[in-house]
Amino acid sequence: MLLKDQVAIITGGAGVNGLGFATARMMAAQGARVAVLDLERANPAEAAAQLGAGHIGLVADVTDKASCDAAVAAVLHAFGRIDTLVNNAGITQPVKTLEITGADYDRILDVSLRGTLYMSQAVLPTMRAQQSGSIVCISSVSAQRGGGILGGPHYSAAKAGVLGLARAMAREFGPENIRVNCITPGLIGTDIIKGKLTEEKKAEIAETVPLARLGRADDIAGACVFLASALSAYCTGITLDVNGGMLIH
Repeated sequence: MLLKDQVAIITGGAGVNGLGFATARMMAAQGARVAVLDLERANPAEAAAQLGAGHIGLVADVTDKASCDAAVAAVLHAFGRIDTLVNNAGITQPVKTLEITGADYDRILDVSLRGTLYMSQAVLPTMRAQQSGSIVCISSVSAQRGGGILGGPHYSAAKAGVLGLARAMAREFGPENIRVNCITPGLIGTDIIKGKLTEEKKAEIAETVPLARLGRADDIAGACVFLASALSAYCTGITLDVNGGMLIH
């Protein structure tokens, strides 16, 4: 098992059809004890129970620093260590530049970017004490191509900010054996696109992807497992594209 006896925290992990839950499930299968963090309405305890015994679900709001700190304290109380953080929590909004309000901007950036900072700040003291750790940040192909299929420019900005933040943290904490990396998913067939794209549109998009299909949640989960494991021991500050080849230049 790639993650035997390790402890992983996954934010935004309670949606059973989402990237976070797929990652939680795959990490659990690889031997990790998993803490699923999400908002109360998402029922993270129920999601953790679906993983089997030995995992926990915690209510946490990544935009609130005290909530992040409390969740990490609860994980340490339960498991005694933290090996991996997956900064997965994020929201999107399909609006154009001139339609973005200040409230829209704050809401989108708070979850993806502020949440990534707050959760990383919460786990880093423990990882520094251990002199080991892996932080995986979920960005988006939208950050690289200047807009996505569903997210507005503020979503692209938030996800581009995640890339910069992760690289800066990788540089800062590398000497302490803490690795920080990003994954940039392409269009993944999760609940975030449910009802927003017709089957015809999905097929049309798939035709533009070299692997000729949309991504699956497990495609991202596998990349997260790789970046959490010793297989990626010499990887930090990288951006791992998981998009079926849609950004081949």
